[in-house]
Amino acid sequence: MRAVDIIRAKRDGNALTRDQITWMVRGASDGSVPPYQLSAWLMAVWLRGMSPEETAWLTDAMVRSGVRVDLSAVPGVKVDKHSTGGVGDKTSLVIAPVVAALGVPVPMMSGRGLGHTGGTLDKLESIRGFRTRLTLDEYRQQVAELGCALIGQTDEVAPADRTLYALRDVTATVESLPLICASILSKKIAEGIDALVLDVKTGSGAFMAREEDARALADALVGLAERSGLRVAALLTQMDVPLGRMIGNALEVRECVDVLRGGGPSDLVDLSVELAALMLWLGNGRPSVAEARAAVREALVDGRGLAMFRRIVERQGGDVGMIDDPDTLPKAPVQADVLATAAGFLARYDAGMIGRAAVALGAGRARAEDAVDPGVGFELLAMPGDRVEIGTPLIRIHANSAGDADTARAGIVPAITITDGPPAPRPLILDRLGLARERPDYHAP
Repeated sequence: MRAVDIIRAKRDGNALTRDQITWMVRGASDGSVPPYQLSAWLMAVWLRGMSPEETAWLTDAMVRSGVRVDLSAVPGVKVDKHSTGGVGDKTSLVIAPVVAALGVPVPMMSGRGLGHTGGTLDKLESIRGFRTRLTLDEYRQQVAELGCALIGQTDEVAPADRTLYALRDVTATVESLPLICASILSKKIAEGIDALVLDVKTGSGAFMAREEDARALADALVGLAERSGLRVAALLTQMDVPLGRMIGNALEVRECVDVLRGGGPSDLVDLSVELAALMLWLGNGRPSVAEARAAVREALVDGRGLAMFRRIVERQGGDVGMIDDPDTLPKAPVQADVLATAAGFLARYDAGMIGRAAVALGAGRARAEDAVDPGVGFELLAMPGDRVEIGTPLIRIHANSAGDADTARAGIVPAITITDGPPAPRPLILDRLGLARERPDYHAP
């Protein structure tokens, strides 16, 4: 085969064969297809799209470009969760240990934050000593013995994705549903799971800001996962405002520990319970979602989820003292409050603007090579719907200097909306897809 022929075929709107797609992906992995031709092919895909069949072939080829982890020796249905990301999106740190504590294995490979969305690995690494880079043998052994591992993508898993994603990032081809879906699911399938719960977010703080775009992504992901042999359930959730009260890595770990102790803000608790219940149900841990939901809430109250999180942290080299006493997590030396400048009702925090301000503060990264400061971030002292007066503290900035705090203040003040009347409530969960929609016994709260 020749790359130019495959590029031309897709440029002209033709469907590619499985062999053609496999050949291109193999060329991305071994370097036999140069970056300029891979880039041309990606642009042709971006312009012309791919059929569901082509996308499934692309996903399979990307999985086969590396190792597909064999977890067949681990009893039970292996279940993971993937979120498309948002501001304050920290549910993985709650749901993975809770579901594992309830008997369903959770092999979870996560990513780092990029842009205004936070990354699970960055949050975990704010715990002193926590190792996210395990070997595949360590990963298999931990899932078998403990029931859960929280790690980053290894070099052996879907190496073609790293090559293609790096090119997409610099060739304006990121926003392609086939390429997005293949990138997400190739890594999930390669990690050795049997079932997947998807949290596809929409709103100003989400990757897909428009609901119709997020819905199209959710539909495409569910369809591709089903074609790939996974049991899949999906939620479409809002990300117009941050999730929970904390934005920033160590701050979010602190909030997750609070949830695992039976506390925490209601929106974070409710979404965590719903996602964990779907995972537990898909993993045959409970016969119905209603029973799974009750079991998850019980595990949050009685401490089983927290106990499992401690075991995961200890197993992966982390300082469990930071879980026992979250006050020992990294802290920024300067705190400054943003106050209400008008009386009324707090109507909205623009999640996207707050997320970008958090990146500028050092809580996230604008480029993949940027360092992240674990201690900085924001704490939401008032929540949308609250009645506020002039001078009411709204947001607490955690910064490394007064100058950084002032810069952050300038970024987040425009994100605050105060109105005369209370805002109209918007549901956290906008829709359910896949098995979450199809089963008649599934009822969300």
